[in-house]
Amino acid sequence: MKRHKTSLADFRPRIERIERRLFLKQSLSLGALTMLSGCTLKDDDAVDRLLFAMSRFNDAAQAALFNPTKLAPIYAEADLTTPFPFNAYYDEAFAPVIDGDAYRLQLSGLIERKRPWPLRELRALPQVSQITRLVCVEGWSAIGKWGGVPFRIFLERIGADTSARYVGFRCADNYSTSIDMPSALHPQTLLALDFPGRPGETKYGFPVKVRIPTKLGFKNPKFVTEIFVTNDNPGGYWEDKGYNWFSGS
Repeated sequence: MKRHKTSLADFRPRIERIERRLFLKQSLSLGALTMLSGCTLKDDDAVDRLLFAMSRFNDAAQAALFNPTKLAPIYAEADLTTPFPFNAYYDEAFAPVIDGDAYRLQLSGLIERKRPWPLRELRALPQVSQITRLVCVEGWSAIGKWGGVPFRIFLERIGADTSARYVGFRCADNYSTSIDMPSALHPQTLLALDFPGRPGETKYGFPVKVRIPTKLGFKNPKFVTEIFVTNDNPGGYWEDKGYNWFSGS
């Protein structure tokens, strides 16, 4: 019996069914498409392999197009979104509240000086502020003001190997994500210590958030407790569920 050669046309009816089920009008990531459609990248079928290959291609294309010196738009105080929306994989009431005095930022991986950093020492480093737009994969965006340490300065201060490929983050709410080193070194990537909202509010990431205006919101980790540098892609909470890893905005 002659074996039928599989082609993209064989998968088109199912892919069209997947696309009809999306509630977003635009897909910012192929990984999100598989997530929202109910597909799992662990399913050993041809459609999932096809989508996974397309997702990897999407990641590679975004990385190739990324300009490490191009700045995201900057806004004015009058443009701030008030109130700034809370967003996480849990309800707002479950956002962790961390004691800033007891907090220590842990370091690991390809870093020379791995001592923990208390919040007071992070605040003693050079500080900048920015008003930028956070873009969510769900289709909404909001303009907020963040202040803190340029991430490049912090990486240089701790002796991070900036020739390594990835920087990963672990968080107090059991979240994790990772980014490419060029994005970590981008001039607007910020180790944020000051956040949108009213004074004393902690739900937006206190005491440490990594703000990356060149990436989608889920790549901007909150309540960061550990930073590590590695040459092995660490994935992340949503990335391991199918979202595109690079996810530039």
